[in-house]
Parts: sequence; structure tokens; C-alpha cells
Amino acid sequence: MSKSALRKKYKALRNNLTHQELDDFSVAIANKLLKLPIWEERYYHLFLTIAEYKEIDTEFILNILAGKDKDIIIPKTNFKDSSLTHFLLTDNTKIKKSTYNVPEPVDGIEVPSSKIDVVFVPLLAYDSKGNRIGYGKGFYDRFLAECKPDVIKIGLSFFPPETTDIETNSTDIRLDFCVTPNDVFHFDSAQ
Repeated sequence: MSKSALRKKYKALRNNLTHQELDDFSVAIANKLLKLPIWEERYYHLFLTIAEYKEIDTEFILNILAGKDKDIIIPKTNFKDSSLTHFLLTDNTKIKKSTYNVPEPVDGIEVPSSKIDVVFVPLLAYDSKGNRIGYGKGFYDRFLAECKPDVIKIGLSFFPPETTDIETNSTDIRLDFCVTPNDVFHFDSAQ
């Protein structure tokens, strides 16, 4: 299946979820994350939910990170060059929706990609090797390429992996884990 067909398929699957399912699945994913060996790190990068796209509600993960006194980094998009800038989330951070309904920090303390230890990665689909498909603009592949080599990349999905391999190119960056409401998938980087 082509990337565009997979995007269409998973957008439709998400659109069919009820608000109760979205909540229940988001809580289950947050609880599954607690079982991962990632909690000794310091800087955690988390996307804020685009509710209109029925994305995973990352508020539950945000609460876990805050409760563990972790430094939380949130992205701001630049659609002119498909890049992300990263800001430390503090009590003073003002969040505003962009023209694309992406909740983002207005400004704040910028954090370089090289400092980030764990990245929670948004996605539409992924396969059993950890290849993922996002919305197609390449924001996260560019960002992950700027991170240190041992950054931990965790996809979050309501659904199990695609049974066939997703077509990739040289700029695609594989996940280390993908967490769903029912499972934690760990991908071998040597595949």
C-alpha cells in the first residue's frame, strides 16, 4: 500500500474512534509507557495533541512527566522550511494554536535538539520494523536527524503495526519503540 493510501486509511480509522475510545486508549498508552526503560533520562520531547485530527491525548503523558519532575520539551512548527524549534515547558509557557491547529509555545527557553534524550513521535502508521508514516511534511525526520545518535524514539499509536513493510527512503528515521493501548513494540535497530 502506498504512503498516501496508508495515511488515508489511518486517518479514517482514527475518525471512527469515539471520544470515549480516544480517552481510554490515550490513558492505556500512557500507562504502558511506565513499563519502558526510559525513566532515568532528563529531557523528554512531547508533541501537543491536535484534537481535530483525533490524535492521542498527550495530556496524560504530560502529567506523568511532570509528576516525575522531568524537563518537558515541546515543539513549535515552521511550515516555511518544515522545521521544528523546541522549547522548555514551564509554568509561564503560553500555548497558542497555529493556523494548522497545532498547539504550540508562543516563545520561551529554546532547547537544542542535541540535548533531548527521549522523543515521543506522532505518526499515522508504522510497520513491524519501526518504520513510520507521519503527515508527510518530514518535520520529525529532520528533527530526529539533528538529535544525538542514542536518542530514544517512541511512536504512539492507537493501532497495531502494518503487516507489510512501509516503503522508506534515506531520510526516514526508524522508531525504537511503538506503544499502543495493548502492546509495546520494541524494534531492533539492526533490521
